[in-house]
Amino acid sequence: MKHIDYSGLPSLVRDFLVYMDVIKNKSTLTIEEYSSDLCLFFKFLKMFRGLVPSSDEFDSINISDVDETFIKSITLNDAYAFLSYCKNERDNQEAARARKVSSIRAFFKYLSLQRQILDENPMQVLDSPKLKKSLPKYLTLEESLKLLNSVDGKYKERDYCIIVFFLNCGLRLSELVSLNYNDIRDDHTLRVTGKGNKERTIYLNDACMSAYAQYMSVRPVDGVPVSDRNALFLSNRNRRISPKTVQHIVYTYLEKCGLEGYSVHKLRHTAATLMYQHGNVDVLVLKDILGHENLGTTEIYTHIIDEQLKKASEANPLANVKMNNSNED
Repeated sequence: MKHIDYSGLPSLVRDFLVYMDVIKNKSTLTIEEYSSDLCLFFKFLKMFRGLVPSSDEFDSINISDVDETFIKSITLNDAYAFLSYCKNERDNQEAARARKVSSIRAFFKYLSLQRQILDENPMQVLDSPKLKKSLPKYLTLEESLKLLNSVDGKYKERDYCIIVFFLNCGLRLSELVSLNYNDIRDDHTLRVTGKGNKERTIYLNDACMSAYAQYMSVRPVDGVPVSDRNALFLSNRNRRISPKTVQHIVYTYLEKCGLEGYSVHKLRHTAATLMYQHGNVDVLVLKDILGHENLGTTEIYTHIIDEQLKKASEANPLANVKMNNSNED
């Protein structure tokens, strides 16, 4: 598992991150996001309050000296000033600012409830930016087939298996790179460790099992470090493949197919949409496959179909024909 770097952080922030790790069982990615957001928050506050020379580079501002007294002095208005800075100076969109709100809220909740350092939690009423609702972008069935048929080259078996798993299992990028080959069981099921280290089981169809068998027949055995020996997908250097490498692989084939503007995460949307469109998969089942915590997150795929039905209706050549109300003489 990736090591979390606590160096240079205020002691209370370190304690908070350890708590979220070992007690709340948050994923490494989530903890890194908490750390990044809180670091940015405290650097802003020291700059905002004139506690560092104006000539100092923002990223080099030292926050290790932020103590309990400093934290107790933080107000709700400080948090809103920070969000304004993130929007206007750092060009953070709604989703990025909403994540920072979530990090600040979680930290101050920990200070008030778990540590009981604060008599009152000033961030309890911190509002989050309203997020724009948009339907997820996905590949059509034809585009998906085109993408699969584009795979070639020295590592075609590995690359093909990666794309097949994305399109058939709806995996997150972090889930795919963390797969071990023993996560695939004899009963053709895949054990996936998702957000918050929650495990779920996905049944692998014939396409997945065929791609997996072809890849395993050429997957390197010699020259793989002990630390990466169990990794399912290996890089060109026989190490566990990194998220950046997987992104490069997928982008290369998408570009080859003329499908620019899509991302690795869009393959997850594609899997979910195709299952719902063509497999008549119940939304509750889809929720379990994707590892969503809330049903509302999964229901976005029902809205995709609703939107398609609406567009199909509007595309009817009779859509704009209206009754002529004029009376004939």
